[in-house]
Amino acid sequence: MAHGMTNEAHGKDITRIALVGYMGAGKTTIGKALAEDLALSFYDLDWYIQNRMHKSVSQIFDERGEEGFRLIERNMLHEVAEFEDVVISCGGGTPCFFDNMQYINQQAQSVYLKCHPDTLYAHLHMGRAVRPLLLGKNTDEMKKYIATQLEEREPYYLMAKHTVDVTLMDSCLKISNMVAKLKETLHIG
Repeated sequence: MAHGMTNEAHGKDITRIALVGYMGAGKTTIGKALAEDLALSFYDLDWYIQNRMHKSVSQIFDERGEEGFRLIERNMLHEVAEFEDVVISCGGGTPCFFDNMQYINQQAQSVYLKCHPDTLYAHLHMGRAVRPLLLGKNTDEMKKYIATQLEEREPYYLMAKHTVDVTLMDSCLKISNMVAKLKETLHIG
């Protein structure tokens, strides 16, 4: 059930919003602000996985490889997407594996937070040590990797029900304006 759908058992409307997009696009920042504004619970899928597994995403990648991580991610997505009245920040790769994007669309109002590769690089450059897929890459390798992977992943992201450009999200005022824009796009609040 997505926003505006009635839960038959409880007779109430349920809101579920899922944010998708490349790592560094601001899904967590915008998701937290949107959830707070709408008085909804916020879940970052990567944080949820870390709390459930008692390991960092990097540790899971090291121990199980990307394939093992993606299987855990899929299972945790299915848990979180059953929660009511939530904003979910999906990992950058979440929509691109299994039938995850179709499932997200079935369960929630999905929004692709679209961001230019140069902006993504700027956001990710400072935090690349905590991003398993960026470890050990120099500046040029990182820029090329982001552009190539974004091009591969965007067809999945574009399956979202809504797309919002977040390239210039560099201040609290702009984040606040983006929350207002998302509420208008989703016809909520």
